[in-house]
Amino acid sequence: MTRSVFVKIMLLSLLEPVIDQNLYFLGMKRTTATFAAAMCNILPAITFVMAYILRLEQIKLKSIRSQAKIVGTVTSVAGAMLMTLVKGPAIDLIRTRGRSSHEATQSGISPQHAVKGSIMITIGCLSWACFMNLQAITLKTYPAELSLTAWICLLGTAEGAIVALVMERGNPGVWSINWDTKLLAAVYTGIVCSGLAYYIQGVIMKDRGPVFVTAFSPLSMVIVAVMSSFILAEQMHLGRVIGAVVIVGGLYLVVWGKAKDHKSTSQLPEKETATANQMIDPAKNGIGLCCHEVITVNPPSEEKQGSESDTRKMMKQTIRAKEGEICRKA
Repeated sequence: MTRSVFVKIMLLSLLEPVIDQNLYFLGMKRTTATFAAAMCNILPAITFVMAYILRLEQIKLKSIRSQAKIVGTVTSVAGAMLMTLVKGPAIDLIRTRGRSSHEATQSGISPQHAVKGSIMITIGCLSWACFMNLQAITLKTYPAELSLTAWICLLGTAEGAIVALVMERGNPGVWSINWDTKLLAAVYTGIVCSGLAYYIQGVIMKDRGPVFVTAFSPLSMVIVAVMSSFILAEQMHLGRVIGAVVIVGGLYLVVWGKAKDHKSTSQLPEKETATANQMIDPAKNGIGLCCHEVITVNPPSEEKQGSESDTRKMMKQTIRAKEGEICRKA
């Protein structure tokens, strides 16, 4: 743990547990659960742009996979704007079937609250994207996913408590804990959305990068849309459905491009191994070149004993290869 790593962890605990979650909950309060989950689909696009700026993502304009990632990013943003601006006719689902337009209007959200909620959710997604990229950078110098998760949750709790004391001053009722859905939501958010999510995405991020991790966020939109129709009886509109389809199509292009990048990267060691085998046995007749290594260790002098630098010099090895010896494989 160094000072720079600790500063990064403090910034991580501020970006996601404090800024993102609070703005996301406020935006969802002013809109709906389905709308909030759908707006978060712009997260992969924002993460992709930031990863390219921070050189965590490589782009070659002449490459098909890079073009797919760029087109997918633009398509995802366009789909998010479509979901926000276009409403369209209502779609009758199981629990919303038979409701009048007056009831749907009364239980819906006002345009003013929808705009405010959209802005809050968008800023929360921007903070979440910053968290993803900063976590990928931090894992390069602090490659301990479980320890990093514990630090983020601990510092995020302290910072979130300070923010809550400032914003909810003079209102002690918000600190009351009862055996109800509020307690269940807090426990679920802390254990699943924070603890498990930070650890799992950190493990995957070390191998695939932040863009690949955030590319699976549309699954939450599908799950929330289905569950909200049964539990919350939310009214679905055609504009949101079309926007969701556009977002999923754009994210598919991003995932396809990332999969091609990972496949081409994984094939590099195989090509190097094949090149080395070809150099050893060009005719492929089962004859290999055996390189015998001779290690020469210089003995230490009496004057240089006891010094750390002299110990390193003592362990200096000179490797000599005897070329031209041919070993026939059995």
